[in-house]
Amino acid sequence: MKQFGKLLLALATGLLASCADRMPGLPEMPALPAIPMLTPGPVAGDPACGGSWRLEEGGGLAVTAAEEGLRWRTLDGQTGRLVLENDQWQAYSGWTTQPEMRQIEFTCETGLTTFEGAAADPVPVIRQDTVFKGARGTKLSGRLILPARAGPVPVVVQVHGSGRYSALDYDPFQHILPLQGVGVFVYDKRGTGASKGDYTQDFGILATDAAAAAAEARRLAGTRLGRFGLHGASQGGWVAPMAAVSLKPDFIIVSYGLVESPLAENRAQSIQDVVEAGFGPEAQMAAGLLADAAGVVMTSNFKSGYVELEALKNIYREEPWYKRIKGEFTGDILQHSDAVLRVAGPLRSHGTSWRHEGEPVLRRLEAPVLWVLAGADRDAPPAYTRSRLKTLQYEGRDITLAEYLGYDHGMRGFDLFPDGTRRFMHIAPDYFRMVATFAAGKPVDPGDYPGAVISPSR
Repeated sequence: MKQFGKLLLALATGLLASCADRMPGLPEMPALPAIPMLTPGPVAGDPACGGSWRLEEGGGLAVTAAEEGLRWRTLDGQTGRLVLENDQWQAYSGWTTQPEMRQIEFTCETGLTTFEGAAADPVPVIRQDTVFKGARGTKLSGRLILPARAGPVPVVVQVHGSGRYSALDYDPFQHILPLQGVGVFVYDKRGTGASKGDYTQDFGILATDAAAAAAEARRLAGTRLGRFGLHGASQGGWVAPMAAVSLKPDFIIVSYGLVESPLAENRAQSIQDVVEAGFGPEAQMAAGLLADAAGVVMTSNFKSGYVELEALKNIYREEPWYKRIKGEFTGDILQHSDAVLRVAGPLRSHGTSWRHEGEPVLRRLEAPVLWVLAGADRDAPPAYTRSRLKTLQYEGRDITLAEYLGYDHGMRGFDLFPDGTRRFMHIAPDYFRMVATFAAGKPVDPGDYPGAVISPSR
């Protein structure tokens, strides 16, 4: 799920830098031709550029600040980047450096005016910024965005993943949901963006913060509040259900999240690395053993487990698949000595709830659940979660399971190259519509989502 990042590599590299003259530089990418599709404007990436627009021929499009520049997304899954370079807006397709061939007319001053020849009308919203107190009194910054129309609307609290980014700046659902008539509350989790406190991956603390965000969303929405629920993506798929236990929401949505523990996730990723490299059962079993040994080191906060780990490394380090193992953290731990790990590891610790299991929490929930899986997810391999959710369905739990086969983490579609690399091009079709539909209390009908395999609640 990449919710914990590369825990050791950057710091360990710094510790070892004195032993090397320099790090080799990355090769330069060839220059791309300028595409003056868009006129100059404010610096791309300014959250003020964001918003959503309805298209005259149906559908809609949202623009949100991105890692560099802006990212646009349509309700049917098209997406691309807009980057201000040398005082000209450049447009790129998907997550690539390929020039965008679709016609887009957009500036920060005027917003989106046309998309592929269709006129665009801005979606009016009511926005309320707020500061509220989370766990241990930490001040968190949030925002409620409601469609500018009379009457109650569904409201979704966005419980975002592990990234250390500002949800107030970058969360696309703050524009995608109001485009579909659904309200949304986003907030910067502790240690990110405008929120105070130290960044953590302690699910208990994050769940308490999410519950506080939900209470603030309810307060601000007042009489506009209709159905109310939480949407957790990636790491948020562990946190949102924990918060929901005390909140009693009307619904819960999890996107590309897992039921098993983060430790089990690392194990599944490590085995998957070996599988994708073309190695058989014996290598896969060994990868699992190495992941388990690395997990012991990780959960001890890098204090113990080194004897067992070193014994396995001595057995397998010359195997052709050994360096293919990455996992969530297995690869990082395998490539460093215990001396480096003992120093660097604790400095990179964020109090992660490595042993947290999601299934016991789900069994305590009464609200209906929509769980959306990415079938080709390299960060969060879905096999075990799919199996457990089907079991919970069979037991009569109110869970709707939807899976987009051939899509990776973040519901991203891709082109696959012979060497196994993926070029990300678009988003699962109608995924955004599925989230809004469930939030509104309407059934997720398999016939309405031909791109997904849907197992309705029993």
